Amino acid sequence: MSQRQALDERILELLRRNPQGLTLQHVFKELRIERRERAKVEDRLRLLEGTNLVRRVRNRFLLPFRAVLVRGTFETSGRGFGFVIREDGGEDIFIPARFAQGALQGDFVEVLAQERGRKGKPEGKIVRLIRKARKNVVGVYEERFGNPVLLPFDAASSEAVPLRSRGGFFPAPGTVVSADRAGLVVVEVLGRPEDPGVDTEVVIRKYGLAGAFPAEALAEAEDAAVRPVGEVLEGRADFRPATTFTIDGETAQDFDDAVSVERLEGGGWRLGVHIADVSHYVRPGSALDREAYARATSVYFPDRTLPMLPERLSNDICSLRPRVDRLTVSAVVDFGPDGAVLRTEFRPSVIRTAERLTYTSVFKVFEGDAAERRALAPLVPDLLAMRDLARTLRLRRLAAGSLDFDLLEPELVYKEGKLHSVATFAPNEAHKLIEEFMVAANVAVATFLGRLGIPSIYRVHPRPAESDLERLRETLASFHIALPEAGEVTSKDLQAAIRAAEGTPVEKFVNVQVLRSLRLAVYSPDNVGHYGLAQSDYTHFTSPIRRYPDLAVHRILKEALAGRKPETPGLAAVARHSSEEERKADEAEKDLVEWRIYRLLKERLGEEVTGIITDIARSGLVVELDEYFVSGLVAFEDLGGDYFGKRSRGVLAGRRTGRTYSLGQSLRLQIAAVDPVGRRATLVLSQ
Repeated sequence: MSQRQALDERILELLRRNPQGLTLQHVFKELRIERRERAKVEDRLRLLEGTNLVRRVRNRFLLPFRAVLVRGTFETSGRGFGFVIREDGGEDIFIPARFAQGALQGDFVEVLAQERGRKGKPEGKIVRLIRKARKNVVGVYEERFGNPVLLPFDAASSEAVPLRSRGGFFPAPGTVVSADRAGLVVVEVLGRPEDPGVDTEVVIRKYGLAGAFPAEALAEAEDAAVRPVGEVLEGRADFRPATTFTIDGETAQDFDDAVSVERLEGGGWRLGVHIADVSHYVRPGSALDREAYARATSVYFPDRTLPMLPERLSNDICSLRPRVDRLTVSAVVDFGPDGAVLRTEFRPSVIRTAERLTYTSVFKVFEGDAAERRALAPLVPDLLAMRDLARTLRLRRLAAGSLDFDLLEPELVYKEGKLHSVATFAPNEAHKLIEEFMVAANVAVATFLGRLGIPSIYRVHPRPAESDLERLRETLASFHIALPEAGEVTSKDLQAAIRAAEGTPVEKFVNVQVLRSLRLAVYSPDNVGHYGLAQSDYTHFTSPIRRYPDLAVHRILKEALAGRKPETPGLAAVARHSSEEERKADEAEKDLVEWRIYRLLKERLGEEVTGIITDIARSGLVVELDEYFVSGLVAFEDLGGDYFGKRSRGVLAGRRTGRTYSLGQSLRLQIAAVDPVGRRATLVLSQ
């Protein structure tokens, strides 16, 4: 910590102890500042006042009335700022780079925060590093005037960190290294950023993700795998005679859900959702359980998976492979012709799936592909019945106000081991079918446990903040899409806004803006409902191979079905930890994909691209590239020598030319410069 930062903390701590405020002379006195040092203290007070961390009322300095001291986990954006995820579940706090105080990704920190910063969002300054997420920091090794320095990947600030020692290594400038945070000594050399696999290793270390499993957990997995299934069938429903199958992606290995369907007399359907009984193999308190809890989720990179459970379980004994007996927990739901739930039943069970299907093959069946229908002839009637049920459930869900985003996602395409292009992944009807069935099962389990009054873990999605809805309303008004006043906005209103933009040039922009206005869905023992799905009861039950909360819910459900009162200590801790690890995994997956896309862009300097304006920043227009799913900046000085001022919210107008640029506007551009490590691209308008 620098001397200036230390002085800032002393001043802020003094004012926290004296909420009534202090005069400048009292500040000098309380801090015991010598006369020759007083000018420095006065300068720091003025700086803190200019950044709204301290305010002056007449001749007294005090903290802003709405400043609060909170704790949380620091996350860096990689773009010169970060956020603190509050431990109390409140709104994330924006941290400018100059106030990050050297905190790195995942550190647990204390923040002096204002409820509303310059952009109307909570903003603050880190005042204490409570717990470091890891011992080492990863970055690019450089030398300044012959002295070693590190440019960290996961710090909010881009400033170089002086290293005390190379630790016996001789890395070349530009090499990626890992250094001890306490001693600032190089402890590992990973290679150059463009070397194969280095980016993955950097992201794993940056987010503190787990790699290899402990020997004790691996031994328990092997022991579980050799237990014959036939010895534990007593008390289980036998669904082996039923036609069940899995539907997953072509490269999937961990099949944790299978489905079955029957037509009911008089109309309607009986849906079976059969989920791998991971809880049978992973017992509470075991080494496997401790490791699964620590990881909380599987992480999926383009060329590598970090599973929550050892592969002996996740890809073998728990995976619902075709034509072998597998232990499951089944949710059987009867639906009427209109999709209304008539009856639910939950049973520990055993199944033997008939086939391992893919989304591609099922979609071909739906599209009437003759060859695919011949190949899957015994299953076609069941698939068509499932399609009818899924369509009915989807219409019913949307009618209730559930939000449905058709956001496209990037898919990296490799040729001969090298990234060749970025394709657009869009879910087809087979994806949506499985999604509907999983939602139905999750709702059924949550409703069942809720009616019994049994404590559980819910998947909750709180209502958006009023300030976020108000900003969204103002933004959408620019496109003649109306929303009610913020306090009156329902999920149906947001759904109507999404539909209003369908098929228009701003469809993608509107979808993203609505999505950004929403809070994150998290795990919680308190059931506050799921705003996005318009459900009062929702949990995660369907993926215990890759999500720890699902495993916890399985244990609770099985105890309840056995007539025993489930032991549910520490649900809040499980929910909070799982939410944090899920968010970390999502960020890591996105981080790696973006790094590789920016690296591809660097190979295509001068290429003409298209994109839409997603933000108007202080330095220029932020444009998301249509084909590449990442953003770049068009600097104001590259907009034709004009002076631009805001005409209205989201619109820039040139004073000389009258040319305008607005949010959602499409532009033709050229790639001028790219920094893959910093995830930045410079764009210029096409001539």
